Amino acid sequence: MGPWSSTLQSKRATASDGTGIAYEVLGRGDKTLMLANGLGGRLYAWKPLLDEFWRGYRLITWDYRGLFDSESPASRRQLSVPHHSDDARSILDAEQIDRAVFVGWSMGVQVSLDFAATFPDRVAGLVLMNGTYGHVLSTGFQPLFSIPFLPKRLHAIVEYMQKRPQLADSFARLSRFAQVPTFAMLALTTGTRAKELSPMVGRYMDDVLGPSFVNFLRLFQELDAHSVYHVLPQITQPALIVSGMLDALTPAYQSREMARRMPNAEYIPLVRSGHFAMLERPEVVLPAMTRFLDHRAHWQAR
Repeated sequence: MGPWSSTLQSKRATASDGTGIAYEVLGRGDKTLMLANGLGGRLYAWKPLLDEFWRGYRLITWDYRGLFDSESPASRRQLSVPHHSDDARSILDAEQIDRAVFVGWSMGVQVSLDFAATFPDRVAGLVLMNGTYGHVLSTGFQPLFSIPFLPKRLHAIVEYMQKRPQLADSFARLSRFAQVPTFAMLALTTGTRAKELSPMVGRYMDDVLGPSFVNFLRLFQELDAHSVYHVLPQITQPALIVSGMLDALTPAYQSREMARRMPNAEYIPLVRSGHFAMLERPEVVLPAMTRFLDHRAHWQAR
């Protein structure tokens, strides 16, 4: 945990379709940061940010519907990105918060962008790390350029496993070997800090490959079905976009494209960073966030 643990509260909100959403609140400030998780990350994945900002801000994060302590919706079609965006609105309503800065990592970038496009008056700013504007299978695992046939093949694999739960379980067990290359990448980007970060990566793998794995597979498909590319020019809130040049899951060229199309965006490319930019390069990301929150975020409606 951390020095902020004494302020941590676990709560629940009810989404507009009746789905129960679990969320956590911590911190002592009046201004709010909404932390939109990656696909699998939870509170522990934000530790450097929590340690830095808990004294001056209220921080909220939530379990996406269908994952962890949140309920699964009545229909799997209700796992779409706009549903997660609407869940965030329900949490802000429950906490009586008018405006917040959305901090999205990985999947959370799509959720944050969708929220900003749908509820613009409630967004004081956007901090977007290691993500994309949509169609994630069209660029995921393709760090240099898109491979035209790959998205359909990935959908076919996901659907095949969804119909065969035992095969999905076997795949989840085999996928734990992915920790080895992940640790190797962390050693490259963080040096001696890799050992310190190893438990977090192990827990992340446990979460992704645990009981909610079938829903994770569906969420990958929903992330691919979703896009806000066409409305990026209308997302005028101040934005700070961060990418890792060694990120194969959400390649840096996606972040560059977001920054190009969003009229009020600042872009920070991190040469020595992969998919965990905040954990790998906190000495760059956290000061940049502090400047953004102090000088660029619009905490009052205009």
